[in-house]
Amino acid sequence: MIKTKNGIDMTSGSILPKLLRLSLPLMLSSVLQLLFNAADIIVVGNFASENSLAAVTATSSLVNLMTNLFLGLSTGANVLASHYLGAHDDTRVSGTVHTAVLLSVISGLLLTFVGCVFADDLLVLMQNPPEVIGLSAVYLRIYFAGMVAMLVYNLGSSILRAKGDTKRPLYYLTFAGVINVALNLLFVIVFRMDVAGVALATVISQCISALLIIRCLMKEEGPLKLELRKLRLDGQTVAKMMKIGIPAGFQGVLFSLSNVVIQSSVNSFGPVVMAGSGAASSIEGFIWVSMNAFSQGALTFTSANVGAGKYSRINRIAVIACGCAATAGLVFGNLAYMFGRPLLSIYDTRPDVIEAGLVRMSLVCTLYCTCGLMDCIVGSIRGMEYAVTPTIVSLLGACGLRILWIFTGFRLEEFHTEFWLFMSYPVSWIVTFLVHLICFVFMRRRLPKHDADTAPGH
Repeated sequence: MIKTKNGIDMTSGSILPKLLRLSLPLMLSSVLQLLFNAADIIVVGNFASENSLAAVTATSSLVNLMTNLFLGLSTGANVLASHYLGAHDDTRVSGTVHTAVLLSVISGLLLTFVGCVFADDLLVLMQNPPEVIGLSAVYLRIYFAGMVAMLVYNLGSSILRAKGDTKRPLYYLTFAGVINVALNLLFVIVFRMDVAGVALATVISQCISALLIIRCLMKEEGPLKLELRKLRLDGQTVAKMMKIGIPAGFQGVLFSLSNVVIQSSVNSFGPVVMAGSGAASSIEGFIWVSMNAFSQGALTFTSANVGAGKYSRINRIAVIACGCAATAGLVFGNLAYMFGRPLLSIYDTRPDVIEAGLVRMSLVCTLYCTCGLMDCIVGSIRGMEYAVTPTIVSLLGACGLRILWIFTGFRLEEFHTEFWLFMSYPVSWIVTFLVHLICFVFMRRRLPKHDADTAPGH
């Protein structure tokens, strides 16, 4: 892989500096995205009606459940584009670009239909309290109207990330996010649109970021250039993208499903715990994306090196990425818990809501580094183009353990508390990470020991 403008040569030289160059802008992009999402929650919590905060936060796990399967396609696009770039296969890179963009549009339209038509039924299944279900349905329908834009942006960003370009998506997201915040304030404070205003501001900003990423790809040089007349679904590319992306997306669905089950249990404790848990979850999101940036880096670097036949670099990529993710989790997670009260008070100043949020943060934030380790190993495994095994492990480990706990021990009176509910998170991360690590060792042994250009006989 030769370094191009706005790109990184991932197949030679030191790994750490280049991994940081790719991951830090990606981390900042994700943090900014969460800041803008947090602005939604803050505006709603301070300027909207009494139950609006609970209505918005209660929909997050449902939104993730419905979108993660399709967002997994961005993983498939990233792996394929990185692999083909590493192998210098320009024809297949171009096919991946055009297939991914068109597939994102089709998937977005499908999600919009499902989300808008079945919003009320889905919220009832999640046991949303009657006092918030109407507001949640309004927010959900408007939010899902922007699914095409969201998927186009994510697929487009994954394509640029394949060559190491994470800076331009950061710029586009920043611009769109500032508009999102401004529209939040306008729609909610000035026009009194409540949760509908927050959702509409989000949709508009997503459309802006999608248009910017499409414009970027159309101006790109080389195999990543997007030409609208070439948009088509290449059957072989779709199959490969789905082979990698659907298991990745399904794993996201499984995690979201377990979170929906947990959210339903949170809902059973009432609006105060719902609001505290939602605020804590928003703070935790900043820690997770900081770690997940290195997971995405591990996936991209590993896939590029497999495509280039640089197998000797795979183990080093995994170790360095895990070290970076664990460091980010330990530092940011414990800082977040230390300053938990002032951070939670940004979302809601009620003392009982803050206390409820601190219960969750005491378990999730302090041990979040184990989630980062788990995600990085999964990224390395997917970069080696093993897609199904991580999904099975996650099904049996993280998701299975959580759901089992909810329907067994948590039902007992002495364990039916918020503390024991949130304990299911760190336990599932630790167990699943250890199993993923074993899988990584076995899968790495299936690949050649020597680089393709230096192996005996070459």
